[in-house]
Amino acid sequence: MSGDFDGTVAIVTGGASGIGGATVRRLLERGARVAIFDRDAATTDSADCISVAVDVRDTAAVNAAVATTVAQWGRLDILVNSAGIGAAGTILDNDEDEWQRVFDINLMGTVRVIRAALPHLIAAGHASVVNVASAVAHTGFPNRALYTASKGAIVSLTRAAAVDHLADGVRFNAVSPGTTETPWIQRLLNDAEQVDAAREALEARQPHGRLVRPEEVADAILYLANPAAQSTNGVVLNVDAGIHSLYVRN
Repeated sequence: MSGDFDGTVAIVTGGASGIGGATVRRLLERGARVAIFDRDAATTDSADCISVAVDVRDTAAVNAAVATTVAQWGRLDILVNSAGIGAAGTILDNDEDEWQRVFDINLMGTVRVIRAALPHLIAAGHASVVNVASAVAHTGFPNRALYTASKGAIVSLTRAAAVDHLADGVRFNAVSPGTTETPWIQRLLNDAEQVDAAREALEARQPHGRLVRPEEVADAILYLANPAAQSTNGVVLNVDAGIHSLYVRN
């Protein structure tokens, strides 16, 4: 399907690494021009890719980054909201400041970028937003209360936005990855007392016995973002090896 994104312009938040980085690479391979939004500007080696340093907690910075993208290429067709942070613990383990911080990035960061991008997406005629949720939004994971709440909000927001913007021609979908090989997961493992045992535990909770690869999530994102997928709207696509739907005997 090389070239099926020819002529499109995409923004990928959190696009410097992990799921966002894999999505940027896939979009470029298939003909899109891509703006990476991340806290630190990334190195790019393609005329079809720019990188903008932006903190999704900063409304003015988000607005300016979207304006920079549209000024660069004259349009905006696709938005992928991949920027986010993790959080471990039960309700009792994270204080109110941490709850505010995680929601400010995971939920409100997504809202800020959508709000800034929407007028340009509507002007494109047929456009797509793909939000990155998580398997925890559908299945109760231990010690993930805060993260679960923030990603559950992403799922609900996606469906509400999909119906609100039907007439505008902007589709809203989401992916819900299982535990994915990302920098945050690597930092979590690095902090573990027994790194190998911690990795084995994370791998074992996926039915196929390994971590999800970022490229697998990126391929799902590209399906949802594809201009040809006009009948796919309000969908939450699980890329979790079946965590939410399969009973696997150990």
